[in-house]
Amino acid sequence: MMAPLPKLICIVGPTASGKTELAIHLAKKFKGEIVSADSRQIYRGMDIGTAKPTEAEKKAVAHFLVDTKKPNTSYTVGQYKKDSIRAIADILSRKKVPFLVGGTGLYVSAVVNNLEFPKVKPSPRLRKKLEDELQKHGLNYLFGKLTALDPEAAYVVDPKNPRRVIRALEVTLKTRKPFTQQRRRGDRIFDSLILGISRDGAQLQSRITKRTKQMLRSGLLNETSRLVKRYGFHQVAFDAIGYRETIAHLLGRITLAEAEREINKNTIRYAKRQMTWFRKMPVVWVKNAKETEEQIVKFLGN
Repeated sequence: MMAPLPKLICIVGPTASGKTELAIHLAKKFKGEIVSADSRQIYRGMDIGTAKPTEAEKKAVAHFLVDTKKPNTSYTVGQYKKDSIRAIADILSRKKVPFLVGGTGLYVSAVVNNLEFPKVKPSPRLRKKLEDELQKHGLNYLFGKLTALDPEAAYVVDPKNPRRVIRALEVTLKTRKPFTQQRRRGDRIFDSLILGISRDGAQLQSRITKRTKQMLRSGLLNETSRLVKRYGFHQVAFDAIGYRETIAHLLGRITLAEAEREINKNTIRYAKRQMTWFRKMPVVWVKNAKETEEQIVKFLGN
């Protein structure tokens, strides 16, 4: 008889849905520690724009994979998978409950489904060709080219992120297979419970606009200025929503009011893509902390 798999609790949901607050409450209640599943919270100095947990929150509950890389460092989902599995094993070794928390669906799926990713080396020649097409025809043209070859990419790849679009096209063209079909599932290594925070559209939009205002009040402009002064404008990490629009304002391309509107619009679009992703996963949707706690008690067998 096979030994039972170690248990992992995942807290997912769209951006601004309240994952951090709920996860900290749950980790305290169930003697847990948190592994971030956010593709931007990994970067040092990107605090306000990624809605990172505060120092007080990190002191109250141990967090892993937050503030571990410089923004000018490349970090792949394959590297994330290795780092997160190592962090989860560490938590389990100390008889704590691991909580995988975040809105980057591919990161969560990489761990839960033990995904294997194709090792496709960058092609400087092909990349240069695609970058030339970007300059000549624009990002919408490239994104249309990608989705014609791989319709599923419309739900996975950020259409406003040129580097992600170019990379997905590069992999698709080089391998002659759709980018989204090149992730293979391995044998599960965890018994996972995936809990999702449920918010209706109007409520989520309200939370997003309030959070954007709070980010700007808290110093997003100054934070972005410091980052680009230290690392330059053209880091992959800075293609994140919030930084992308703030950089456009710092370069004089849009006003601050326009930047705020763009952040809200792009965040709402991103939240819709996140929900499309999570609906394909076996998520148990919950509306409040009480429902969540009941699901966890049942899962852990306490």
